[in-house]
Amino acid sequence: MDATSIRRIWPAALRYALLGLTLTILSGCNLATRLSEIGDGPEVSQIQNPMSRADYTPVSLPMPTPLIVEDNPNSLWRAGARAFFKDHRAKAVGDIVTVKIDLDDKAEMDNSTERERADTEDTDLTKFLGLELELAKKLPQGIGTTTTSFGAAHKTKGDGAIERAEEIEVKIAAVVTQILPNGALVLVGRQEILINAELRELYVTGVVRPSDIDSDNTVSQDYIAEMRLAYGGRGTLSQLQQPRWGMQIWDVIFPF
Repeated sequence: MDATSIRRIWPAALRYALLGLTLTILSGCNLATRLSEIGDGPEVSQIQNPMSRADYTPVSLPMPTPLIVEDNPNSLWRAGARAFFKDHRAKAVGDIVTVKIDLDDKAEMDNSTERERADTEDTDLTKFLGLELELAKKLPQGIGTTTTSFGAAHKTKGDGAIERAEEIEVKIAAVVTQILPNGALVLVGRQEILINAELRELYVTGVVRPSDIDSDNTVSQDYIAEMRLAYGGRGTLSQLQQPRWGMQIWDVIFPF
């Protein structure tokens, strides 16, 4: 194949390659599904067995060691029970407890700094091992009383203000994942909500004493030690509210 034939074929091959790339990108955006919904809107999916789905994954959570139930006839006391009446509060690994989060945090701080400084320094050369006479010969103007003089002036002024306000009120079910040697319970809770291509995520973890859990199996964040709370989202709206990744990189590496 000569160079002229290659030049004729190259534009067509490039167009086909771009077309294939475009179709690949569009297929990843559920193009077929979106086209099928024109005029009718989305349809509700059929009821099916969740375990038959291709993306089904069995849930694996920390579970307590199984207890061997001993038969104790003619007795109201069950072997291994911690109380005479059944206590529904979480106390073992794998139990679920409801965490009540009610945060209303506000902080405001103003800072003003002003600094001004002026420095002046003069140095005289009166005697220098007799070499001052030689310097007078070398310098036609001679040596004055002031040989060196330094001066500097500094002035700095800065103003800063920080105002922060967070308000979160939510309940989340957490799982007991560990029991510490002192009897405290380690809680871990995660929650994800997907609405219109926007995923909201809530994560909480911490350590709580069993005695701080209320009778309705709930605990407030005030009683959770080492609590870590993360609440945020990701999706189309979150992406539109932040700069493009190129601009973020530019803000990091640009030195001025």
